[in-house]
Amino acid sequence: MFSDSLFGKPTLAIESSCDETSAAVVVGQRVLSNVIASQAEMHEKWGGVVPEAAARAHVQSVIPVIDEALSKSGLSLEDIGGIAVTNRPGLIGALSVGVTVAKALAFKLQIPLIGIDHLEGHLLAFLGLGVQPVFPMVSLLVSGGHSELVLIRGCGDYELLGQTRDDAAGEAFDKGARLLGLGYPGGRQIQEHAKLGNPNRYSLPRGLAKERYEMSFSGLKTAVLRLVEQEGNAISVPDAAASLQQAVCDALLRRLEHAIEDYQPASLGLCGGVAANSQLRSMVEQLGEQNGIAVMIPPFELCTDNAAMIGLAAQCHPIEDWEVGFELEPSPRSLLFSDQG
Repeated sequence: MFSDSLFGKPTLAIESSCDETSAAVVVGQRVLSNVIASQAEMHEKWGGVVPEAAARAHVQSVIPVIDEALSKSGLSLEDIGGIAVTNRPGLIGALSVGVTVAKALAFKLQIPLIGIDHLEGHLLAFLGLGVQPVFPMVSLLVSGGHSELVLIRGCGDYELLGQTRDDAAGEAFDKGARLLGLGYPGGRQIQEHAKLGNPNRYSLPRGLAKERYEMSFSGLKTAVLRLVEQEGNAISVPDAAASLQQAVCDALLRRLEHAIEDYQPASLGLCGGVAANSQLRSMVEQLGEQNGIAVMIPPFELCTDNAAMIGLAAQCHPIEDWEVGFELEPSPRSLLFSDQG
């Protein structure tokens, strides 16, 4: 499936879809370097990502990040055989920075270039474990902007089983954290406070309980708002955080359980920023163990947005896919499931 000699040389990968500027050097399933410049501190004062500010930060960071990735890999630009860049979906201004730099480098070096869908990068990030994938796989892709349940029959063969109808799981964490007076990003804050809390203290909705694959987290956000208003100063922040985390994890795990019943997958996957949540990781691992199914979850550093996952996904594409030339353009929309209407 993979070749350590794609183009005879390593691949440089670039990711700039949202608020992380990242570059990595990948050879087959080996990640030689993976450098990430996060904008979380900058966006914390606004409580979320400001697109214009994110794009400006990418402009400032992208070249230094690429230089550092090359340095850490022990390689130079002349050692690179191809460039993979996230070109969809994401913030259009942020994506444009990465795509423009990738095209300029590909032109300068006269090497192939390929655009990678950000969602495919997340779905295949587990390849960084260095193990051979076991298909079919059912994978949960959960982050601040995405909550999808996907059937993966093989590299490039993806079927969307269900998704959120409104807020994403990570968005529920971010908004819940804000309502509880915690910092940004919310997922990390909720997890840390939940360690000291009782997940059964407050009753919070799981959303679309009768749906097998579709999800909803907007009601959960509203329920946290009402809880804060009703409890006032008497609210236990650790208990509220633990209850919120449990509600999100329960809703996600139920969809995986249904998919196991319906598709009998050979493996389970968990990816995206929310896959860094230790409780969710533990619950998915336990589910796999109970059903005798392999579980493939990326290392923590490959869960949030990063270029290594883009480089890993690129290795799955045949060489003919790389002949995109310089017509490659960024887009805010994913086309990964476009053939399903």
